[in-house]
Amino acid sequence: MTGNSPSASGYPASEPFPAEPFGGEVLTIGVSVSVPEPYGSAVQDARAGHGDPLARSIPTHVTLLPPTEVAAADLPKIEEHLATVARAHRPFRMLLQGSGTFRPVSPVVFVRVEEGAQECRLLEADIRSGPLARELAFPYHPHVTVAHGLPDDVLDRAFEQARGFRAAFPVPGFSLSRFDEDEVWRPWRAYDFS
Repeated sequence: MTGNSPSASGYPASEPFPAEPFGGEVLTIGVSVSVPEPYGSAVQDARAGHGDPLARSIPTHVTLLPPTEVAAADLPKIEEHLATVARAHRPFRMLLQGSGTFRPVSPVVFVRVEEGAQECRLLEADIRSGPLARELAFPYHPHVTVAHGLPDDVLDRAFEQARGFRAAFPVPGFSLSRFDEDEVWRPWRAYDFS
């Protein structure tokens, strides 16, 4: 990551957070593997087609750190932590294929991570340590959400339609995202693997 040139993930590699991000002392961040085009838009279109109100406010991704509130003052050490994690990992191949669900525990339908799941688990454990150490409500399970919080018949339809989804792509790194005041998630900084 050098200068302000885009990283392999396509996001600015070294643009710092503003001194007082988003007008507050606390902000919500997340860390994820971005699903590239054309697959990302295909999943967003499917979510929108199912009536998911979050379809356009969340870029298609595999979560590595769920929404987490942090103090703005902690951002420098968080960024250094993420850079250290990225340097310790290598690029890998991801294959998304077929459908799954967390029902009845949670009303979520997703596309399965068939290849790259183990790499995501190792990344998630490393990221969710140090300044980002936190407990999770559920055990970590890498996936790509295609429907969330919708009626059962819609979730059933989403499950059937996602069965035929398939996407394979290289994963060169991960992204730190922020949750803005307009309730949209935006990738903020990319961390490329060694």
